[in-house]
Amino acid sequence: MQLILAIFALYYQPIHFAWWQWIFLFLVPDLSMVGYLVNTRLGAIMYNIAHHKFLAGAIILTGFIYSMPVTLFVGLLLWAHSSFDRMMGYGLKYNDSFNHTHLGMIGKKATE
Repeated sequence: MQLILAIFALYYQPIHFAWWQWIFLFLVPDLSMVGYLVNTRLGAIMYNIAHHKFLAGAIILTGFIYSMPVTLFVGLLLWAHSSFDRMMGYGLKYNDSFNHTHLGMIGKKATE
């Protein structure tokens, strides 16, 4: 439900993009996984910051209160992306492994 509400809000916010740009922008938060190239601790920290709903909510609130359309857009996009990830079973990461999330194990390790 949160994903649907976030997409609805993104549709009616004042900044508009072409359909193909939405696909790219929706996936931008996943660039935070680059931290895993260094080590799992840095990867988890970067991923969790980019996918935390409290941060997205704070950005949305800031953009709304101060009438900042770009800030509101970024917050809504982060909220929608995080909601989609949760729906797919990807939670916030622990330091030991990319597959170990607050929602449980994902990937091959989940079936072992």
